[in-house]
Amino acid sequence: MDWKQAWTTTTNTTTTALDSLSPVFVPFAVRWDLEAERRNKLRTPEHLKTLMAAQKEHNAARSTLSTARAQKTTARAGSSNPFAASRRAARVATKAASSHERDTRAKLKEARVNYPTTLKARAIQAHSVHAVPGVIATALMSAQHLTLWPATTSALLIGANAAALGLGRRRARVVVDESLSLEERQLMERLDPAYWVEHAPDRGLSGTVTTPPTMEPGGIRCEIRLDGTWTVKTLADKADSVRALLGAHTALRVRITSASRGGWAVVSLATRSAAAGVSSLWTPDRIPTDPLMMSLGLDTETGDEVLVPFDERLLVSGASGTGKSWSFRPLIATAHLRGDVVLIDGKGEEANIWENVCRVAVEADEITATVDDGHAEMTRRKHDMKKRGISVWDGRQLTVVIDEGQVILAQIQRDKDRLQRLIELSSLGRSRGVVLWWATQYPLTDGAAPGVHKLIAPNLLTRFSLRVAGTTQAQVALDDCAHYAPHQIPDGREYRGHGYLKGYGPRMLRTWTLDDTGVRNLPESIWTPGNPTTNQAAPAPLRLFKNTAASGIASNRDKVLGAVQAGSRTAKEVADATGLNKGTVSREIKALTASGALQRTADGRILPGQQAA
Repeated sequence: MDWKQAWTTTTNTTTTALDSLSPVFVPFAVRWDLEAERRNKLRTPEHLKTLMAAQKEHNAARSTLSTARAQKTTARAGSSNPFAASRRAARVATKAASSHERDTRAKLKEARVNYPTTLKARAIQAHSVHAVPGVIATALMSAQHLTLWPATTSALLIGANAAALGLGRRRARVVVDESLSLEERQLMERLDPAYWVEHAPDRGLSGTVTTPPTMEPGGIRCEIRLDGTWTVKTLADKADSVRALLGAHTALRVRITSASRGGWAVVSLATRSAAAGVSSLWTPDRIPTDPLMMSLGLDTETGDEVLVPFDERLLVSGASGTGKSWSFRPLIATAHLRGDVVLIDGKGEEANIWENVCRVAVEADEITATVDDGHAEMTRRKHDMKKRGISVWDGRQLTVVIDEGQVILAQIQRDKDRLQRLIELSSLGRSRGVVLWWATQYPLTDGAAPGVHKLIAPNLLTRFSLRVAGTTQAQVALDDCAHYAPHQIPDGREYRGHGYLKGYGPRMLRTWTLDDTGVRNLPESIWTPGNPTTNQAAPAPLRLFKNTAASGIASNRDKVLGAVQAGSRTAKEVADATGLNKGTVSREIKALTASGALQRTADGRILPGQQAA
């Protein structure tokens, strides 16, 4: 047997147990030390002098009262007449002496309060009350047979008091990581039970006791025991007091949540990010093997990957400059590689990089055509499902992505038919494999310019929010999880792409990002309506193309130009010849006309540039 190892194990186990017990007795030790300090501060020479004078005066008063009472007894014996002068004089003297004795006794009591006995002496006196009788009782009861319980009980009481005081004064062992910053060291010192209990009353936190804090990948974590009427909610309402007690910076995220047991809370200080050492760049390798899930990002506290449903309707909110577009791209790319995507871009910038990858709609006619096509596809699938007797679509998912919902609603709000079709896409499309994803900078359902329609928002069950403007927008962005407070996310470049997921808990997530080059390298797949996609064979392995020209694949612009050079003279003829949707053809014709590659005649026909000349 390795005695050295056994001794080390025993020592560590004992130390750990004592570390766990110490916080329980910290309040007792703190109260003891505070009372002892109070008594010692009162034991001044001035108070001692006052006490001695009060004792002297009280002793004199007692002596005078004793003499008066003796004279009263003598007077009563000398005369049977209660109204005799001697008896009346004795009564008056006794009454005066008694009143003076009470006055001096009150002064003596006040002087003793001002010059109290030391707490150690008082404890010895208190324990003597049961120790001495306990020893005597043990001796008397052991005359016939051995009896030890009175003395043993007294000794146990004395030992329990000393042990509780020792454990409460003991500083728990805190393992300090050498990598801790100065700020983290200060925070951990102030979370130490001894410091916390001593200073908590100054901040209105009396009745709360911390345990030794620990450093985790996402920052400092510490459990707090809630005594009396304290609850997690009342402590969370005191978050400003907790911050002040810790001396934490205003930018530091302080989160107070429930612990795994009743009567305890957990305070988390986000001094670090568990996602700091992991690249945020998204690649197709991030797509989960589970076909019903997709990767949103990393938990900044634990470093765990966070997945969200792929076939669920989605709302993404985020003010300008929060990284909404870059955070949204990996989800769109996942939907594109797994199925079909149509992107309705209200502003147009995002469509510039997606137009050669998937179907996009920017102009008003393109947007209305895309909404119509999506609704028609949903209806077609409904009839196909009825014909085949199925309740859930078993083909490729069509994801309809709305980027900047405020602009889209502004364009179609007067077109009741198109608006109704969009609402039906959000409410009826999921079971038919047509899923609506909505992104907006203005998560509002009321007002002159809402970011999401009030009949569409309730259908968007999966919600992710980056920083938003205020509490009203937070309410729409996260619904019943608005208390996560996305409007309080710091405004800084380091927090771009950081937000909260509804129902996940108030732990901040860092999303994956996809740059322009990554989008352009995705394989082209332009969805067109009306093509049955059920019972398809498994898709071929995905390949990312670095350059469409180098790979021999013609771009949409080249296809449009080639169709016109081959004899197509109208947009409809070009669409029929190329298989592209009308919106894409219209946009490419405008671009080619602006560059001079195509020309429009007076009657609206389209001709190659040289032929028109």
